[in-house]
Amino acid sequence: METVNHKPFKPKTILWVCHLERARDFYDATFVALGGKPGEMDARGRLIYVHEGGRLMITTPIDGKPATAANGGTIGLVATTADHVHAWNTAGVAHGGMAIESPPAERPNGAFVAYLCDPDGNKLTARTLPIK
Repeated sequence: METVNHKPFKPKTILWVCHLERARDFYDATFVALGGKPGEMDARGRLIYVHEGGRLMITTPIDGKPATAANGGTIGLVATTADHVHAWNTAGVAHGGMAIESPPAERPNGAFVAYLCDPDGNKLTARTLPIK
């Protein structure tokens, strides 16, 4: 029997924004708060964030129309600790985001969770993995 080694699937999410530099300020701060690195601009003018096996791309719409946030859509980011969740929430609010729902808190399943909207209205959550 032959064994084939496959590279693991790396999730990727793309968000459209209206103002790339405003988004860079917000996402650089929140990714650093999670223990990641600031984004890098690729040759096509997209901001690329890589953290914990995932990839987030931030760009302006390719159709030339204004970006709009998904109604009911939420982008989830994994945090290592509750302290990272608090730091993410604080950094996001300080860089143009808006805290939404309840304050950062532990949920019944043991996950520590916070929610923000970015400056363009995209809904985000940072959370530790559930322990229960």
